[in-house]
Amino acid sequence: MHDGRLGTNLNDVSRGMITETYIMNMDMRIMQERLKQDPVYVKMFEAAGKGEPSNGGARSALEAFLKSIRSKGSGFDRGELTVSERRGYELFMGKAGCSSCHSGNRFTDDQPHNIGVPNNPEIWSDPLRHITYVTYAKFMGVNNYMNLREDQGAFIRDHKEEAKRSFLTPTLRELTYTAPYMHNGMLVTLEEVVEFYNQGGGDDVNKDARLKPLNLKNSEKANLVAFLKALSGDSFDTPEYVWAADDYSYELIEDWRNKKN
Repeated sequence: MHDGRLGTNLNDVSRGMITETYIMNMDMRIMQERLKQDPVYVKMFEAAGKGEPSNGGARSALEAFLKSIRSKGSGFDRGELTVSERRGYELFMGKAGCSSCHSGNRFTDDQPHNIGVPNNPEIWSDPLRHITYVTYAKFMGVNNYMNLREDQGAFIRDHKEEAKRSFLTPTLRELTYTAPYMHNGMLVTLEEVVEFYNQGGGDDVNKDARLKPLNLKNSEKANLVAFLKALSGDSFDTPEYVWAADDYSYELIEDWRNKKN
């Protein structure tokens, strides 16, 4: 969660996605009964050694799958950066100041920051998205939730004014797969993201004081984008599997199709 309300426990995240009224709004007891009524799921749970379908078993399966999605094979990890990417890395660690928040192996300090990202007007103009946000704000105990037209960010965790519009620093790994960018998708390309920071971020009374205009040259911005792209590998290029009902196992779709032919 960009506001940090669920932490990093994947079991909690899975449960939240299923049960929260502003997301799937599903009673897990009903979900469990629906799984039990599907003979395919009954066999899948049995094959996985989880007994009969249960909400706990479903959450643990989701957690296991999420843990299997790993960042790997990037040019950065292989130590195979081009000249442009290396220059971008030097900017990242130095002049551009990116590493002050995007630190560590995952390139995040796991802390909320306000960088002045503008609100996304599409959230408020789309009735379904708007009512979802209103329900979320009400659930989180935000006052005057019916009249809100801005993201609250980490404010919902402690209701402190200085936390408004602060969002967790995201990992920079696999960026080429995760556009659009920022918590509300307001920036479409990495070039836009770099230019946003080059301008010193947006305008906000709570904006992090470290954000200042960078005055990067066009070549420097291009090098920085090149480095950011070098943080993506092949972890999201995963093979497709199909459920083989005859022996209750998964196999590669390509292999399954070959057998069918």
